[in-house]
Amino acid sequence: MRNIKLTIEYDGRKFGGWQKQPNKLNIQGEIEQAIKEITGEDVELTASGRTDAGVHSLGQVANFKTNSNIEIGKMAVAINSKLKKSIVIKKAEEVDENFHARYNCKGKKYRYIINNSSQGSAIYRELECHIPQKLDVEKMKQAIQFFEGEHDFKGFKASGTSSKNSIRTIYKAEVRQEGERIIIELTGSGFMYNMVRIISGTIVDVGLGKILPEDIPEIIEAKDRNKAGKTMPANGLYLVEVYY
Repeated sequence: MRNIKLTIEYDGRKFGGWQKQPNKLNIQGEIEQAIKEITGEDVELTASGRTDAGVHSLGQVANFKTNSNIEIGKMAVAINSKLKKSIVIKKAEEVDENFHARYNCKGKKYRYIINNSSQGSAIYRELECHIPQKLDVEKMKQAIQFFEGEHDFKGFKASGTSSKNSIRTIYKAEVRQEGERIIIELTGSGFMYNMVRIISGTIVDVGLGKILPEDIPEIIEAKDRNKAGKTMPANGLYLVEVYY
């Protein structure tokens, strides 16, 4: 039995998220079906974590067990030949039999992209979030730093989140401007449901002048969802990389 690790890029626009679910187009199910078509096996694909409907990935990681003898160098090409163009296996690797994409994960990097031009983009409109009001990037840069370190992020998780423990460590948090786009990037030990989108919404509120940068520690400490910003739309969010 071989253990295969996949690095996956996908455009999440038309999918109901990563996880298999009845009557909804999902990424896990599409890849499992493609693997079945090339190996003849029903496999269970285990991801580093689930992404929500509409969220994109530049480097999701998943693994599956197979008895197939397809050469590892040809595995990605073979799977891609059976997939929709909005999902691409970037890399396939044979790994130790004990490797588990979720349990061995040490951290993740997420990126939120905001188009801050007055009119937005016709081409990228579904791949970023358009905010026409001018954001104060310098204040956003000041505010984001308060999220670094270990905190109880109870106020930054969506209602209905199954995680009982809301303590997480953010190793690096940054805001940068690239032309008319503002990038929010968070690298951490792990993230709860909607956590990155809520942190991004809070940083946007700083950029709009609704929250002061120095208010952030108090908002974190309050552990109250109502004190944090809104949940930003899914289309601006990317899972960039998973660390092992």
